[in-house]
Amino acid sequence: MKIAITSTGDTLNSTIDSRFGRCAFFAIYDTETKSTEFIFNPIKDTQEGAGPAAVQFVAAHKVSKIVSGEFGMKIKSLLDSLKINMIILKDPKKKIKDIIEILNNEK
Repeated sequence: MKIAITSTGDTLNSTIDSRFGRCAFFAIYDTETKSTEFIFNPIKDTQEGAGPAAVQFVAAHKVSKIVSGEFGMKIKSLLDSLKINMIILKDPKKKIKDIIEILNNEK
């Protein structure tokens, strides 16, 4: 399973980005291979519709879950329609590597 995590940077020591559609990077973590790929968010500077466009962007990477500090109002129904779970994590100091560790310990 692939999980997208909004990130302020492109390393495991970067922190979670609270903004879903306007995050700097998406960390795509693969639970099967235990690999993480950081992808620059090309949508972050768009004028309007960053959230829905970001959903389409990460959906193209075949993710099943998205972890972010917050999601816009239009996002939940869109993610539900794509069968992508959203996880809200309200800890701006949490590092990507720590989030991955938590995800690996989920049952």
